[in-house]
Order: sequence, then structure tokens, then C-alpha cells
Amino acid sequence: MRTAAIIPAAGRGERLGPGVPKALRELGGAPLLVHAVRAVDRARSVDLVVVAAPPDDPAAVERLLADYEWIGEVLVVAGGLDRQQSVARALVSLPEDVDVVLVHDAARPLAPPELVDAVAATIRRGAAACVPVVPLADTVKVVADDQVVRTLDRSSLRAVQTPQGFRRGVLAAAHAAFQQALAAGGLPEVPPVTDDAGMVERQGVPVVAVPGSEEAFKVTRPLDLLTAEALLTRRRAAGAR
Repeated sequence: MRTAAIIPAAGRGERLGPGVPKALRELGGAPLLVHAVRAVDRARSVDLVVVAAPPDDPAAVERLLADYEWIGEVLVVAGGLDRQQSVARALVSLPEDVDVVLVHDAARPLAPPELVDAVAATIRRGAAACVPVVPLADTVKVVADDQVVRTLDRSSLRAVQTPQGFRRGVLAAAHAAFQQALAAGGLPEVPPVTDDAGMVERQGVPVVAVPGSEEAFKVTRPLDLLTAEALLTRRRAAGAR
């Protein structure tokens, strides 16, 4: 089985503050996107990396990645107006011999290659879909109109990370069903889809959970960027590239 990793990087990420798109914010002298591409590129299981770039200038992302010799060959395609469109466009661009597809957030720049390989291996062993998860540290409450409705039992709750892994046909079918529902007049009254596994779940496909990594956290706010800088500094002090 050949494995491709898709990195949607067309969004702006407003919560990180004004300026360039989040994927292009610098971390340790290089954009977050460069680190994210490197994370999946270093994994032994990944044969191809596809970046869904901002649709107005994908060539700029091609030039950016070409400046880093330690990154292998990457296919850059024009992304869409949202994450779903970007992943769908990247899926269409994949060679026919790709069987396993990983989808990884550009905002998770320091995901360990071992985590990437673990997700891919789960799909290769027969799972249709796989997500890495970590336990929740905080108590979680349901709140409505500034009032606490109830407290959830966090023992069975998990935070989901990326990369998420899929059989190519499973992911393609989920995206096709999602677009058909939109074209038909909208989706049922259910929580919005925030990840690709959520789209697959709606099709009744079982999703396997594997242990995630504390280092695969998402850079969403300025404090997250400081945490990533500290982790990257520690890695470099230990001799990692």
C-alpha cells in the first residue's frame, strides 16, 4: 500500500492574530507549514505529501517549500474556501496507486514521525479510519446562555489530533456524500464537521482510536506558539533537525 499525507493549508487562522495565514507563521525560523510537512515527510510510511495551498497563489507555497533542501518532493495544489474543499481537491490529485490517505493539520507542526507511522500502520492492518487521541486534563461542562447545564464524564472523552488516517475509498466516499448533502439543500441538524473523521463517522464507518502524543498539539493561539518554540528549542538542543 502506498500512503499519501494531505496537509490542508489554505485557511487564515484568525485566533492566532492578524497577519499572514497561520500556516505561514514562523516557528524557529521556518513557517509552521514547513515543520508540518517535515513531520510527515520524515515518517517511514509516507510516500507522498500533498499540500492544499491558498487558492489565490499556490505557486508561492511551491517556492516556499523549494527553499528547504531537507524536505522531499511535495505536490502543491490549490485549496478551497474551507477545510473540506481543500482536502477534497487534494484527494482528486492523488496518484491512482495511493491506498492509504493521512490528513494532517498544518497547525500541528511538531507531531512526531512515530505518531504518523502508527496511524498509517493501523490502516494498513485493516482499519477503515483511525484517529490519534489524548485524555482530557480539564473538567468539561455543557454551557448554554452562560449557565452550566451539566458536567460530562471525562473518563470516556478524548481530544482528537492529527494525522488522521483513512482507506482512500472511505475518505473519498465521505467527502462525496458531504458535498451531495450540501448540494441537496444542506445537512441535517447535527454539530458541524470539524475534522475528516467526523465526515466518515456520519457514513457509519467505524473509526479506530490510537494513543496520540503531547507533542502533536495544535498551534491556535499566541501562547501555543510560545510552547512550540520551547519544544523546538529542546529538540534542537538534543540534536534533532
